[in-house]
Amino acid sequence: MHSLVLNPELLRRYDVAGPRYTSYPTADRFVEAFGEADYLQALEQRRDGVGAKAYPLSLYVHIPFCESLCYYCACNKIITKHHERGAEYLRYLEREVDLNIAHLGQGQVVSQLHLGGGSPTFLSDAELAQLMAMLRRNFQFAPGGEYSVEIDPRTVTRERLAALAEQGFNRLSFGVQDFEPAVQKAVHRIQPAEQVFDLVAASRELGFESVNVDLIYGLPMQTPETFERTLGQVVKLRPDRIALYAYAHLPERFKPQRRIHTQDLPPAASKLVMLSSAMRVLMDAGYVYVGMDHFALPTDALAVAKRQGRLHRNFQGYSTQPDCDLIALGVSSIGRVGPTFSQNVKTLDEYYDLLNQGRLPVARGMALTRDDLVRRTVIMALMCQGSVLFESVELSHLVDFKQYFAPEIKALEAMQEQGLLTMDDAAIHVTELGWFFVRGVAMVFDKYLQADKNRARFSKII
Repeated sequence: MHSLVLNPELLRRYDVAGPRYTSYPTADRFVEAFGEADYLQALEQRRDGVGAKAYPLSLYVHIPFCESLCYYCACNKIITKHHERGAEYLRYLEREVDLNIAHLGQGQVVSQLHLGGGSPTFLSDAELAQLMAMLRRNFQFAPGGEYSVEIDPRTVTRERLAALAEQGFNRLSFGVQDFEPAVQKAVHRIQPAEQVFDLVAASRELGFESVNVDLIYGLPMQTPETFERTLGQVVKLRPDRIALYAYAHLPERFKPQRRIHTQDLPPAASKLVMLSSAMRVLMDAGYVYVGMDHFALPTDALAVAKRQGRLHRNFQGYSTQPDCDLIALGVSSIGRVGPTFSQNVKTLDEYYDLLNQGRLPVARGMALTRDDLVRRTVIMALMCQGSVLFESVELSHLVDFKQYFAPEIKALEAMQEQGLLTMDDAAIHVTELGWFFVRGVAMVFDKYLQADKNRARFSKII
């Protein structure tokens, strides 16, 4: 795959904006007409459903605080050095959990937990222990589940990692982005490589099952040459998983990004060279290309799931867990229960105010239609497996695939001619070349995107 020659005309044609498809429909389609009452109904339907407790839950907890601002960041975060704000936030998280449990029922099994942000390690060890104890009082954590936390290397020590292990976390994700000093300075995130190497080594000694490293290509001051140096250091670091994201420069939406000068950003062609280099370097080093933005060592659960056709995709990216309901807690967090999506309010003032009123802080969401569910199946199959078997979709949704998606199949013919995919009477398969453009292939099946040509709110797919 890494030896493929990429046609410049192909790059120009697909240098467009599009979703990452951590969900379908995408979060920008959520509406305020979907509110607390709709979410509560979804919780109660899960509680009362036949065999509902047999299907484990996933939990996501958003911790919005960071001590310093990273200019590239598009997350919902609050920059503060006042750590006492964490204690107040935990009190409100407990109120939100109590309201969820009142309608969901006590003791539901959880097989996956992810603490994201912001920087979850903004909280002290005692506060993280308090949070975990509160969650364990209300949910039943399954043995062998995936319990992960995002780590800002600048905020932890070996001792802090040991405390996380004691609290039950078995997976860590380190935000690295780039090891190059000039790039770190340009994005206002200085962290020496030695610091990350020491922490990853400590993580292994402490017995964490999987260590992930986040990288971003397309950052200011990056070049293919400097990024190759970072990749070489990552290979020496040898994390179990690597999440490789394309930087999404959307300064009109994310104020911190206005501090990044557009002229310092690498062009699309250079970004493709960086992606191609990453595939070459990482695959030569023994990593499996899981899909779009993830690599894993062959023995890691993510690579195993890919081989066995059990890969899934959720709001945190690729996952080994079944396509389970996700209860999202905290400001701005996005969850899914049954055929519904919901998102909490985005500001702390709104979040606290609604919880003070005894209300869940749902700001918007949507109930999926039958058409949404069919298209979701197709898009997730493309994103996770790189192929869609028509018969599988037909049996699951009682449709005639070629008739239902006749316009889409016609639109894919050009991509087939360009070598991005193959089609026959039974399936669509993304080619090795097509994996570079898999978001573009999935976009063909996105009814909302095809109806709305204003895609400026999305990042470039390359």
